[in-house]
Amino acid sequence: MKQANIGELKNNLSKFISIVEQGETIETRKRNVPIALLVPHGIGHAGNRTKLGCGLGTVQVNVDLTEPLIPEKSWDMLLR
Repeated sequence: MKQANIGELKNNLSKFISIVEQGETIETRKRNVPIALLVPHGIGHAGNRTKLGCGLGTVQVNVDLTEPLIPEKSWDMLLR
């Protein structure tokens, strides 16, 4: 298990995150006193499993999206 003080962790966060991604645990210390563990979230790399087009046909729009949300007579109050 690797150990890092807060300042070192803050200055090299990307490096330590890479180490954790490889499965290593990092003990975080404040003035050399252990306060937390930085551990991998899960085993392996899950990746993105979303399939392109999986939501096709699931949304139905029942209004005209080009119509303004407020009436035209109220537009002048927005310019004041």
